[in-house]
Amino acid sequence: MIQLPEDRRPPLTPQIALRVAVVGSIALAMFAIIFFRLWFLQVLSGDQYLAQASTNQVRTLRIAAPRGEIVDSTGNNILVDSKPSIAVELSPPDLPKNRAARGRLYRRLATVLGLSTQRRRCPVAGQGVLRLAEIPCDVRQQVALLPYADVQVATDVPWQVQAYLAERQDQFPGVNVQQVWLRRYPRNDLAAQLFGTVGRITPQEIHDPRYRGVSQNSVVGQSGLEWYYDRYLRGVDGSERVQVDALGHFTRYLSSTKPVSGNTLKLSLNLQLQQAGQQALAEAIANSPPAPAGAFVAMNPTNGEIYAMGSLPTFNPNVFNGAHPISYAQYNKLFGQAAGYPLLNRAIQSSYPTGSTFKGITATAALQSGAWNLTDTYDDSGQFQDAPGVFRHNAGHAVYGVLNITQAIMVSSDDFFYNLGARLNVDVPKGGALQQWARAFGIGRATGVDLGGENAGLLPSPEWRTKRDAEEVAYERKHHVPCCTLSDKRPWSVGDNENLAVGQGDLEATPLQLAVAYSALENGGNIVRPHVGQEVDDPYGNVLTRINPAPLRRLAIAPQNLDAIRTGLHDAASVPGGTSADVFAGWPQSQFPVYGKTGTAQHDNQADQSWYVCYVPDSVKPILVAVTVEQGGFGAQAAAPAAREILSQWFFGKRGQFVAGTSKTL
Repeated sequence: MIQLPEDRRPPLTPQIALRVAVVGSIALAMFAIIFFRLWFLQVLSGDQYLAQASTNQVRTLRIAAPRGEIVDSTGNNILVDSKPSIAVELSPPDLPKNRAARGRLYRRLATVLGLSTQRRRCPVAGQGVLRLAEIPCDVRQQVALLPYADVQVATDVPWQVQAYLAERQDQFPGVNVQQVWLRRYPRNDLAAQLFGTVGRITPQEIHDPRYRGVSQNSVVGQSGLEWYYDRYLRGVDGSERVQVDALGHFTRYLSSTKPVSGNTLKLSLNLQLQQAGQQALAEAIANSPPAPAGAFVAMNPTNGEIYAMGSLPTFNPNVFNGAHPISYAQYNKLFGQAAGYPLLNRAIQSSYPTGSTFKGITATAALQSGAWNLTDTYDDSGQFQDAPGVFRHNAGHAVYGVLNITQAIMVSSDDFFYNLGARLNVDVPKGGALQQWARAFGIGRATGVDLGGENAGLLPSPEWRTKRDAEEVAYERKHHVPCCTLSDKRPWSVGDNENLAVGQGDLEATPLQLAVAYSALENGGNIVRPHVGQEVDDPYGNVLTRINPAPLRRLAIAPQNLDAIRTGLHDAASVPGGTSADVFAGWPQSQFPVYGKTGTAQHDNQADQSWYVCYVPDSVKPILVAVTVEQGGFGAQAAAPAAREILSQWFFGKRGQFVAGTSKTL
């Protein structure tokens, strides 16, 4: 009998059986979950993921819209327009993530575009000054400001370059060739500061309600008229949907939305007067060494329309439209201190003491407050006692004798107006009638001109002096500066008001502020709101809106007081002995009477600053002109001759000769 081998397997204990059951249940549950998920993806969500897969093969390309044109008052002369250009842009999210691969891409692209691969200084916001080649510098600078916006590295590229990059898209990941619109300035440096600049939208602007819905790649106005009227000038971008394959290569067009051009901005600017004004200012600077700069404003004193506005030195904004972005070094060379900061619009952004042009405001304050009457006279002996043993003098120690207020304006007697400043002094926080009327005329406050970036200037008062001294004391303590090195730490005094009465001391005003103040003397008391924009038209020529702002306020000036001040201004420009009478020798005063006031201001320990403000109350073509020339000398030497040339262009169609005056009054 054969005996079977003994079965030696250990018996299955209850504990092991339980474990096997648990593990088997878990495995079965896992398989069930995986099966259900697969069924869900394939059956229930298949259509959704198919649609997403299709979407991944679609690219939406932005089609930039051209900005609207800017034209002169006739509507026939284009001052700013846009030209199409082919630009090479980089999309930062689509660039190679590997640093070495990204570097090779930059070098290949630089070779194609003819850009330098040499490292240079590259200031990057938040990262200091790095040393990078041209393309990586552009990328780092742009990404630091707008992380997801495209970076433009070249414009106006030849079609051969465009074709080369399009055919080798797989070798240039993240590189796009697009049509863009560049601003074009047919008149080169004419009114450059007035138009302002455009540029890629900034991080701050993206969150501004006025730019809601604007792409990070959009170009918007950054200063001047371009900034103020951006919502009209900026068009509506279009888009184009294209299909690409797995490698990103274009396969076909799907759909497109055409861009909408921006509207046309028509200005009150007179092209010929603008040209003549800049030429006259340049001549005044050239004839007044060491004068480095100046500004002028020509406007309608009845409604605030600006006929012309200029600032020198100026610049040609077309330099921003080169094939490659302007470098940091080039920018400093063209627009830095050595170039005289030409981007600065000195007509609205630089404030200075005004010298004797302020006397028109002082005369109004004195007459209206009752501190002086039309019948009162003052004996100008050539000096005014400021304090016991302390005397002030007229320029050149001139002696004018007995003067009423009209005669004092005509000869610009400083002693007469020192006397008014003392009479008008009130040591209360806001000051007295002089501060009250100066502020009402617009001194120390923005005019509201449609340019942006305006300097409000400074109107000194007891309150201002107290605040300034407190701030400087706090600064000295914080920074351990020896006491009294920043300020004399003294309270307001009558001498401060005397300085203000003749446009000196701490007073700061812009040429446009002075023009607005004298407009009120011409029009009878209206403080006009100056404006360059006249109307906005759509691309088809239809008027969308007319720009005619109402006066900001009305000053109640007694007619007899206005007449006295106006007579003094007219005599100053027409009667022998008047401060600008020799400048206007031969001018047809009976036909076009000139009312003018010279000013000579001491400023920052430099040579005297030349000022002139005048108006001609013509019933058809009223005009007011304000001119200042930094370090230009007496008002009659530089500013007044430039003003005459501007008036000559306005009334006779030509500038005429530069006629310097001999008056040496402050």
